[in-house]
Amino acid sequence: MKPYQTIPIVECGEPLLPIPLQPFAVPTVHPYMAVGAPYGERSPYSLRQGVLVRLLQAQETLQELHLGWRIFVFDAYRPFAVQRYMVDYSFEEWVRSHHLDPAHLTPEQRQECLEHVHQFWAIPSEDPATPPPHSTGAAIDLTLVDASGTEIDMGSPIDELSPRSYPDHFAPPHSDPQSDRYHQHRQLLRQVLVTAGFCQHPKEWWHFSYGDQLWAWQQQYQTGIPAKYGAWSHVGH
Repeated sequence: MKPYQTIPIVECGEPLLPIPLQPFAVPTVHPYMAVGAPYGERSPYSLRQGVLVRLLQAQETLQELHLGWRIFVFDAYRPFAVQRYMVDYSFEEWVRSHHLDPAHLTPEQRQECLEHVHQFWAIPSEDPATPPPHSTGAAIDLTLVDASGTEIDMGSPIDELSPRSYPDHFAPPHSDPQSDRYHQHRQLLRQVLVTAGFCQHPKEWWHFSYGDQLWAWQQQYQTGIPAKYGAWSHVGH
């Protein structure tokens, strides 16, 4: 269990709504659908109502700072089945990238690989007390594109399982100009999202949420506040 999963959830019952894609940029093909993730009829481009309002606010703030730039929506809502599929997929990719066979791991190797993957991917728990953040409809993975539609270089791709994914990886004492640019880009992304009320995942520069357990856990000046959103599949709808 991660520390934020001890936060209680008081479900507010807000609907899960489609993200209006016109103000944003999105992949030509959704990256998890491309590798076979089982979304069924549910669009990954969905968020809880209050989260969506804040995402639109973040886009407005970005426009004020950089006219023509857009938030690039990489991923948002994930059903449990998708979370489970992508954790398994990422685990196998990680294992193979280290020249190991997923079918022939020692218990120690399996545990070591799982611990690394779970730094970045939430366990696909169906326990109502510990939902994966994306399964609540309150978490979203994002980057930025400029006015020409070119993706802004953040120094590492979304979903990379390495310390380069940590939000402040390129912060000082890095002193080379390239690292400075990466850090400035990440700071801009953080600024427009935090200004709208989101919190950032401590190990993923691209992951932001509002109203889920991670968000509630990070509200240092309002201790004791519960999460607003539990797993969408557990909401009466």
